[in-house]
Parts: sequence; C-alpha cells; structure tokens
Amino acid sequence: MAVNCTSLEQVRENIDRLDRQIVTLLAERGGFVSQAARFKKDSDGVKAPQRVEQVIAKVRDLADTAGANPDVTEQVYRAMIAAFIQQELAEHAALTPD
Repeated sequence: MAVNCTSLEQVRENIDRLDRQIVTLLAERGGFVSQAARFKKDSDGVKAPQRVEQVIAKVRDLADTAGANPDVTEQVYRAMIAAFIQQELAEHAALTPD
C-alpha cells in the first residue's frame, strides 16, 4: 500500500523506487518470454491471442483485488504483451532455420 507522502519529492522518490522494482520484474518476465520461444511451433503460437485474453482477464481480476484501476492495468499489460510478442517473434525466427 502507498505511504502517505508529505512532499512531491517524497512522491517522486517512491515512484523511482517502484520503477526500479518494475524494471527488474520486466527483465525477469522477459527471460521467461525468451524461453517460451523455444516451445512454440510457429508465429501463430507466439501471438497466441487466446492466451493474451486469459492474461488480460487474470490481471484485471488481480487489479481489482489489489485496488488498482483495472482499465489502466489492462492498457499497460496490452502494451507490455505486444512488446514482448515482438521480442519473442524475433527470437523465434532466430531459432527457426530458413
């Protein structure tokens, strides 16, 4: 839960602290995305629209439980997933012989 800040500087320090944690978690998630490319047969498997919608439904529920805005959470996740799909497509292509 967010601490009650008494200054804008304190707000920014806390946002910076959270950004460090978020980027670390993105790096960890990206490592798993890279591993996933090895298990997928083709680019359709990488894109996996049904899986994307499962993840979106899950994070909307998590957001609701955590007191986050589900719409904002969905937008962030859709952008993140799209970026990771591009990364995974490139890695999958590199693993697939011509």
